[in-house]
Amino acid sequence: MTHVNRLSEIIEQKKEKFIEVSDSIWNFAETRFEEYQSAELLCSTLENEGFSVEKGVGNIETAFIGSFGTGKPVVAIMGEFDALSGMSQKTATAKQEPIVQGENGHGCGHNLLGTGSLAAAVAVKEYMEENHMNGTVRYYGCPGEEGGSGKTFMVREGLFDDVDFAFCWHPLDVNGIMSMDSLSNFQVYYKFKGKSSHAAASPHLGRSALDAVELMNVGVNYLREHIIQDARVHYAITNSGGLSPNVVQQDAEVLYLLRAPEVSQVQDIYLRVCNIARGAALMTGTEVEIVFDKACSNVIQNTVLDSVMYKKFQELGIPQHDDKEKQLAKEIRATLTEQERNSTINPFNDSQDDAMASWLEPIEGCQSPLTGSSDVGDVSWIVPTAQCTTACFVLGSPLHSWQWVTLGSTSIAHKGMLHAGKVIAATAVEVLQNPELIDRAKAELKERLQGKGYVSPIPQDVKPTVKR
Repeated sequence: MTHVNRLSEIIEQKKEKFIEVSDSIWNFAETRFEEYQSAELLCSTLENEGFSVEKGVGNIETAFIGSFGTGKPVVAIMGEFDALSGMSQKTATAKQEPIVQGENGHGCGHNLLGTGSLAAAVAVKEYMEENHMNGTVRYYGCPGEEGGSGKTFMVREGLFDDVDFAFCWHPLDVNGIMSMDSLSNFQVYYKFKGKSSHAAASPHLGRSALDAVELMNVGVNYLREHIIQDARVHYAITNSGGLSPNVVQQDAEVLYLLRAPEVSQVQDIYLRVCNIARGAALMTGTEVEIVFDKACSNVIQNTVLDSVMYKKFQELGIPQHDDKEKQLAKEIRATLTEQERNSTINPFNDSQDDAMASWLEPIEGCQSPLTGSSDVGDVSWIVPTAQCTTACFVLGSPLHSWQWVTLGSTSIAHKGMLHAGKVIAATAVEVLQNPELIDRAKAELKERLQGKGYVSPIPQDVKPTVKR
């Protein structure tokens, strides 16, 4: 029996346990740095599987590392488990229907991500035991990917410094290797302080913080024309000053997320946005407090590890679905717009009738830039890193949508999750058994960095928090 078959067998033998963990995390639906139940469940599962677990690492309550083995090489398998706010949704339905209006939901599939990586770590551990292999396998419990950059804080604290290679994955609507770039980002609060007054009797005595927020947003909108095309600027008004229009709003704040291909480019945009905020404060007679929240770096690709992972994916094939699953997928895909349905093209078949991906993306077709961001990027700057994706959702369905939440605790998603665990486990063992691959992967990372050393994009005095 090959190691690929044996690792798959281990995961299949324990699949009910992994499915239960994933569905529990889907139900918990905890947001950044508040994933207490999710982290505890993952930790207890690791301990029951024979891992030693260190909790609260990197000065983050919900971050942890489960370890098995000793010495080199060290492989890190990363898991995420945070949800998104306001994305509550009932399971297995083709209708948008929250469980509780306004509550959280797993709109990015991190309940699957964390558990699929758990399955991989457990399988590698058992295989290492059975075959008396040297080395260490670690599961990194990485909280707060959504708006928190938990891994960036963990990298800053040196938690990956002795790792030799690392893996992660992400549930998507396709099967493939994530051999692509991503955008760096900064997330920053702009908190304006004014002076309240009666909006009719004495408006001249007030200084509106909400006016300052609005003027800042207008200024940033004018800035958009004068930054690089690959940049992205997003914002959310997190405090509009209250619900009384007859009061001049004393306090208001806006949260900005700034993205660009390189950290230095984000830094330039950040400084310009800060000047706009100061100008808005000057125009309104208010004061502004600028609070840096978090940041992450761009991903550094590693073709050595990508190629190994792709070969293992080819050996394993792709997840298969029964008629009931295909029907549910078809019903959910019918809720998408035509533009969404046409956003993912089958490279082997012009037909758009399939609701689930029935192919493995060619590795050369997985290299288009990622317009989003991931804190996996910071890990990839110091450790050779590879990622895969499996089809857990219907073709064309966008990330952070109710369609993702509703499928996230179904057998469709479970199959993709378990398959990702198999791909990662098979790749990890292949590399552990062939140390020359580690040397080549490290050499490629060094070459790609071209002498640049990693510098954390998060200032040292910034700490991970639920909300600033």
